[in-house]
Amino acid sequence: MGLLILAALILLPLTEIAVFIVVGDAIGVLPTIGLTLLTAVAGTMMLRQQGLSLLRRMQAELDAGRAPGEDLLHGAMIVLASILLLIPGFVTDTVGLLLFVPAVRRMIAGFVVARADVIIVNSRREQRGTRVVDLDETEWGPTGKPADPARDASEAPPRISPWRADR
Repeated sequence: MGLLILAALILLPLTEIAVFIVVGDAIGVLPTIGLTLLTAVAGTMMLRQQGLSLLRRMQAELDAGRAPGEDLLHGAMIVLASILLLIPGFVTDTVGLLLFVPAVRRMIAGFVVARADVIIVNSRREQRGTRVVDLDETEWGPTGKPADPARDASEAPPRISPWRADR
């Protein structure tokens, strides 16, 4: 596996250079640079549009108490697509743009899910609101035990907490 990754790291830049040379020879230098910039801008716009849509769907799934498993996988592929679009080159741009197509993402997600073991732990537990309780040192001692009520509160310096409303 490590040898495969090393080969990909060596072959990808060489492939990108070869494709740049072929495209540059066919359409010229300035159009090649312009096309590279255009794919970066298009990818950024698609990331913004599809990313926000995906976040809304994930939030709806969480609000309904369901785990957004497939949406998380789609989100990871959108992030990968945006990274590929930031790398200059036509091969990475092509793969990145393909990952923005929902049908391609569904196909890849099906392939990954078929080969993955997914374990959902405690999916039924609902957690609606989290309460933060802020205790002074006079209410709870520094040793982790309740403070001695007989102890004078003026002995301990007042504890300043960012959670207190009176700050």
